Amino acid sequence: MLSILIPTYNYNVYPLAFQLEQQALDANIVFEIICFDDGSTNAKTIKENEKINTLENSSFIALDVNIGRSKIRNSLASKANFEWLLFLDADTMPVSNLFISNYLSALHKQSKIIYGGILYKQKTPPNNQVLRWIYGKNREALSKTLRNKNPYLRFLTLSFLIHKNVFKKVAFNEDIPNLRHEDTLFALDLKREMINIAHIDNPVYHLGLETNKQFLQKSLQSVKAISIFVNQGLMPYNATLITKIHHYTNKIHLNHVLKHLYLNKKIREYFESQLLSREPSLFLFDLYRLSYFCSLKKQE
Repeated sequence: MLSILIPTYNYNVYPLAFQLEQQALDANIVFEIICFDDGSTNAKTIKENEKINTLENSSFIALDVNIGRSKIRNSLASKANFEWLLFLDADTMPVSNLFISNYLSALHKQSKIIYGGILYKQKTPPNNQVLRWIYGKNREALSKTLRNKNPYLRFLTLSFLIHKNVFKKVAFNEDIPNLRHEDTLFALDLKREMINIAHIDNPVYHLGLETNKQFLQKSLQSVKAISIFVNQGLMPYNATLITKIHHYTNKIHLNHVLKHLYLNKKIREYFESQLLSREPSLFLFDLYRLSYFCSLKKQE
């Protein structure tokens, strides 16, 4: 009935697999857990994850090379034996002990894809991880009501249930750079195919907080990915908040100014110093990313 699919890279995913195995057994369902390691370089982590093979109906397979965020998810789906696919990121953990049952209870005849949401633990993390935590709590940890106001843009692929026939129709794009935002393109493809996303309150905790520097670097990679997708016609200007704002600021001839906010070394270093501080500003974070986006785009 249920294939639980987990991609991982240099992360100990055994605790997550163990929790999911216990919940699936408690739910008394036919299930499998498949974990693919995407060419990890940490031998100790791989050894820990090999314990997944001792769990019931579970398997861990370490790939020799890194194949990327899109292809590994597609590969997991092709390996799955059952009609419902539950994808989880390695650095998540169910909030509820009824996580599996809650997803299954949300199924009905019209169900195609279901997203349960994300939470961040309330305890403030170390100072060098606070930017990712603040961003996640304010921009990602949204209630079902808020997510339903923009169901495609508020969809994240770190925990979702999808019917295998739907995934065969709308899989992850393997032709894009392995930078980020493959989930955004996936959601846009669902929208084009008029496949509704059902949002429910069945969240997972996001545990793998990057350092502020790592998150800042990944944020720029995400912006670069968006720029590439827009240039290639894979993403319309109104698909994300940053592209909407860029379209507006271009109309009022501000993009040249915004571009130089990033290109000016002193201003850029001020942004980065503030964002790496104990109290980073999300307004400056947005402005920093927008100015970088403008620096990548030719003036229209």
